[in-house]
Amino acid sequence: MSGEKVMNIGVIFAGGVGSRMRSKEKPKQFLEIYGKPIIIYTLEHFERNHEIDAVVIACVEEWIPYLKELLYKFRIEKVKSIVTGGKSGQLSIYNGLCAAKEVAGEMRAIVLIHDGVRPLITSKLLSENIECVKKHGSAITAGIVKETIVVIDEAGRVEQVPSRVKSRVAKAPQSFWLNDILSVHEQAMKDNVFDAVDSCTLMKNYSRSLYMIDGPYENIKITTPDDYYTMRAILEAKENAQIYGYEE
Repeated sequence: MSGEKVMNIGVIFAGGVGSRMRSKEKPKQFLEIYGKPIIIYTLEHFERNHEIDAVVIACVEEWIPYLKELLYKFRIEKVKSIVTGGKSGQLSIYNGLCAAKEVAGEMRAIVLIHDGVRPLITSKLLSENIECVKKHGSAITAGIVKETIVVIDEAGRVEQVPSRVKSRVAKAPQSFWLNDILSVHEQAMKDNVFDAVDSCTLMKNYSRSLYMIDGPYENIKITTPDDYYTMRAILEAKENAQIYGYEE
């Protein structure tokens, strides 16, 4: 309906413990780079975007008190709910979606589902996700493929070489109308599906139409030590660009 008020809610999942990061002290989302935890870098993009009305976070349970301390310290004020993460990524997202439903109440809502450890996004990307959902019903942030992709069989033989021009890597945010993605999650659980790789995969498995938008190439997920050092290098490059007067 034209002129209808829509609430835009970031759904951040930070329920992982980061086994591939080899950090024994903290989950990967709480590791610091230049004195700031990774998840705060992520949340700041949502905090600063004027179209984002609220944020909910699904967090590993024992770290929720620490997360609340960080939100206060770094003045992150849009977080309206923190819930416990689930046993899988899919269930963590579902818990976050239920929290978003409570925040939205009777208001129609768009949810931007995002990894807490994917901090190298932009405010512009969030706005583009919202606009794409309004136009098409979904927005899957993509990464442009710079190398040839091949599809192999179980024996390792190449079955298909898709066109690089038409190939993309699905990243995040992955954004939808809240009621649409919530209904698919609920149907998946009825069908005993609890371990979908991401929302994009889950929606496609239930024959929902998906639209992609290209995001920044540096939109990486911080899951390994190599990713950590890559992020640090990118932040340093951006800092230098500001010092020397270059545009990003």
